[in-house]
Amino acid sequence: MERLQYNYLFPEISAREAQHVKKYPNAKVISLGIGDTTEPLPDVVALSMANYAHGLATPTGYRGYGAEQGSKDTEVFVSDGAQCDISRLQLLFGSNMSIAVQDPIFPAYIDSSVIIGQTGDVETESGRYQNIEYMKCGPQNSFFPDLSKTARTDIIFFCSPNNPTGHAASWEQLEQVVRFAQENGSIIVYDSAYAVYITDGSPRSIYEIPGAKKVAIEVSSFSKIAGFTGVRLGWTVVPKELMYSNGFPVINDFNRIVCTCFNGASRIAQAGGLASLSKEGFKAVISLVDYYKENAEILLETFKSLGLRAYGGVNAPYLWVHFPGSNSWDVFNEILEKTHIITVPGSGFGPAGKEFIRVTAFGHRENILEASDRLTTLLK
Repeated sequence: MERLQYNYLFPEISAREAQHVKKYPNAKVISLGIGDTTEPLPDVVALSMANYAHGLATPTGYRGYGAEQGSKDTEVFVSDGAQCDISRLQLLFGSNMSIAVQDPIFPAYIDSSVIIGQTGDVETESGRYQNIEYMKCGPQNSFFPDLSKTARTDIIFFCSPNNPTGHAASWEQLEQVVRFAQENGSIIVYDSAYAVYITDGSPRSIYEIPGAKKVAIEVSSFSKIAGFTGVRLGWTVVPKELMYSNGFPVINDFNRIVCTCFNGASRIAQAGGLASLSKEGFKAVISLVDYYKENAEILLETFKSLGLRAYGGVNAPYLWVHFPGSNSWDVFNEILEKTHIITVPGSGFGPAGKEFIRVTAFGHRENILEASDRLTTLLK
């Protein structure tokens, strides 16, 4: 734990927001920072959970513990969210595994690796942890790493669409990742939490790539699909074909981890998840996704009009905005101080994010429009 550089990124952002509100008590702070959904759940989803909860008050409707996995004898483990499953997977892998991560990337992969003991100390100058292979993904390489220069590791964490850059890996790119894992005897942990936002035909699951079931675990979540950031529901797929080098199925060990460390996802949350996958529910859920995509279009157009390069925002609800020659925390502080807008400094996602900020499209439309006006006034 002592190797962790500072507070986990998002609580740190919340703490700075609280300090700002204390300093400017009358200011209207707009959050384009932490990727938290803002729009109400569809009625069909909320009613499903309410009805299930009410049923628990009846003799016929009451249920206690369920299967820890959500459903036994399946490759799909139902959980309380992708981030929680990442930590369970780290517990499965243990401290002796070597890992590779995209740079920039969602900080939970790196922080959980530090906590479990997979890393060395942080290098002060570079900001990188020893014993982690950082796969740089930026505009200069179309946000995809040069695998010919990537060292072999036991585990490869790969997120698509990527958080924070918003880049969705193409068919060809994912084929390269799968082939790289096959050649090196690596396991891919593939995070598809934002797959529903993909609009350009890129793969939504690693398992669309031939051979992926033998090398990949996929984690995902209802958080950004159905607005379940507070409800908490996700899943992890561990194919039966995925084996250790000695031929033992990985799914057997993960099942043991889950049964030991988890008592199962909330039955009420699962009722909501099933409702969101119904014909009526999924239509309503997609309308929310479209709403956030429209927010992203507004923000993209704003940064474009200001002459700034903003990436993402098409296949993901995040924009990755470049401020050449700047320090991301300085940009964060200036925007917060002068516009009362919360963003996220790119360096919080890895060394490659030093000159970037992440902006989220999650927000009420009126706040997105007002934020666009404030940013135009500041940066024009």
